[in-house]
Amino acid sequence: MLRRMDPVRFGRGLRELRQRRGWRQEDLASAAGVSRGVIARVEQGRADRIPHATLSRIAAPLGARVQVRLDWHGEQLDRLIDARHAELTELAVRELTPRAWLCAAEVTFSIYGERGSIDVLAFHPASGVLLVVEVKSSIPELGNLLIPLDRKVRLAPRIAADRGWSSTSVARLLMVADGAATRRRIAAHRTVFDVEFPVRGWAVRRWLAAPVATRGWSGLWVPSADRQAVATRRLRVRPGAVEREVPSQVPSPDRQEVARRTPGR
Repeated sequence: MLRRMDPVRFGRGLRELRQRRGWRQEDLASAAGVSRGVIARVEQGRADRIPHATLSRIAAPLGARVQVRLDWHGEQLDRLIDARHAELTELAVRELTPRAWLCAAEVTFSIYGERGSIDVLAFHPASGVLLVVEVKSSIPELGNLLIPLDRKVRLAPRIAADRGWSSTSVARLLMVADGAATRRRIAAHRTVFDVEFPVRGWAVRRWLAAPVATRGWSGLWVPSADRQAVATRRLRVRPGAVEREVPSQVPSPDRQEVARRTPGR
């Protein structure tokens, strides 16, 4: 149940969206697979008595979404999540730049009404490969992951061209924080992940070291906890997210230190 919501506003909004489409309550009920009585109760301001999953089913045919927000000490939860995201972004750039990739972090775009931000956009001049890195502190619902990522990959060549990067192919890399929840999500959707992100672990890092312009290359990298810890320490030394433009002349990590780390999964 949704306890902390404005059920009256929710009901009025639903009614406005329904009427905007010229639908009766029966029409929306049929499209959502619920009874007309459920629609009536929501529009009467009793949405707080309806399960969240049912509200989402009702909103979907109208092109709307029902969102639940978790609050903690004001904005502190957002800052905590952003810090983890920044750590992974730092790690991605630190892995790419010694391997002759040009990197730009948090690249925003607006092309014909399509807006968004690419966590890390990287270009390998020697091979002409353009890489879109999607950084996630956790794995969201698959539709919310794959659809925006596909859009970024499609628009990436144009975004890169504005930077003077002439690419021959576009690859994508999903980088997710390690943890039990991450492993459970991947296992629960194993077939989808095997199809969408077939390259894993050390195969990802080998390709990053010597990329080949292969159409449709797609990898999944879940860095081990110790690698994330190294990125965290470096990030604390240099507060804030990585710079928007990261030079390629970054010293390579010490080889002995790399040898001691657990390989990324």
